[in-house]
Amino acid sequence: MFHYAVILNSLGVLLGAFIGAIFKRKIPQKLHEILFTVIGLTTLGIGVRMIIQGNDFLLILLSLVAGGVIGELLRIEDRIENLGRRFKDSRGFAESFLASSLLFLVGPMTIIGSINIGISGNAELILIKTVLDTVSAVVLTATLGSGVFLSAFSVFIVQGLLVVFARSLTFLTGDVFIADFVGTGGIMILGLGIRILELKKVRVGNLLPALVLIPFFDWLKNLF
Repeated sequence: MFHYAVILNSLGVLLGAFIGAIFKRKIPQKLHEILFTVIGLTTLGIGVRMIIQGNDFLLILLSLVAGGVIGELLRIEDRIENLGRRFKDSRGFAESFLASSLLFLVGPMTIIGSINIGISGNAELILIKTVLDTVSAVVLTATLGSGVFLSAFSVFIVQGLLVVFARSLTFLTGDVFIADFVGTGGIMILGLGIRILELKKVRVGNLLPALVLIPFFDWLKNLF
């Protein structure tokens, strides 16, 4: 869990968020609004591209419905927003935390890279991802808010756990599992784009359990 590549990835996100926070103070309000819109539209595009990669949309729907119910019962979204109030950045905290966490973690590089470290010690993919995440963290913090800082913790926990349990999670590197995982994340990212553009407040945080459920549902499907 404390592999140097995982730690570097987390520190890279923190560094990017710190630089982004400095730049944010220097961005005029009108320019900030334009960048906010661009980020929202780009997030929509990323979500659509990821959704297309999905394989079994019935299972994706099932995971989102079940995950949404669990998330509502656990009040995940409310807890994230409460954290934002502590950071004195309640307006953009939830959006920035969810957007950065999903973009940093929902993808083949996270799964395959972390499992490669756990099995063979090969950290190449995660090191490449570190560079990408650092740059993304600068942009996301400068436009959305301070929630990106907390996403560094998400990166450390999720990737660290994947490394620890790598040998028993190798099935996740299969094309079907990755496709549905990415597709599920894509729908959530699409919801984030809608939320960032202030078209509708989609409670994406309450859908997070779906990311745990979709691999489980795919595994059950393959059993039968």
